[in-house]
Parts: sequence; C-alpha cells; structure tokens
Amino acid sequence: MAETTLATIDELLEGAFDDVDDPDVRYKLRSARQLLQVVQQRQDIVDEAIDTAVEDEEILKNLRDLGYTE
Repeated sequence: MAETTLATIDELLEGAFDDVDDPDVRYKLRSARQLLQVVQQRQDIVDEAIDTAVEDEEILKNLRDLGYTE
C-alpha cells in the first residue's frame, strides 16, 4: 500500500499501463506518471523548506497531521 496520495496515484497509473496494449494510451499513462514525479519533486522541495523554516516540532507535527507536509 502506498504511503501518500501521489504514490497511490502512481501505483494506479502503473497498473493501468500494464493492463493496456494501445501505444497511444501507454504514452499518455507514461506521460502522466512523469508529470506526477514532477509534482512529487516540488512537494519534496516545499516539505524541505518548511522543515528548514519552522523550528517548532509541535507545529511541524500539526502540519504533517493535517496533510500539509510529509
């Protein structure tokens, strides 16, 4: 089971990719997974910036609990 929503979406796209033979559909699914990787990289950058900027562990815990950071 995936840990994050983005990881879950990636698993679903991967499963769909494996289930189809149409080259156009496979291209679109592969492109969607690549775009998802970009979103994940941007989220990682935001998470790192928040971790650096916020020194209070309680605030960081609250942000994680609310789903704003991982």
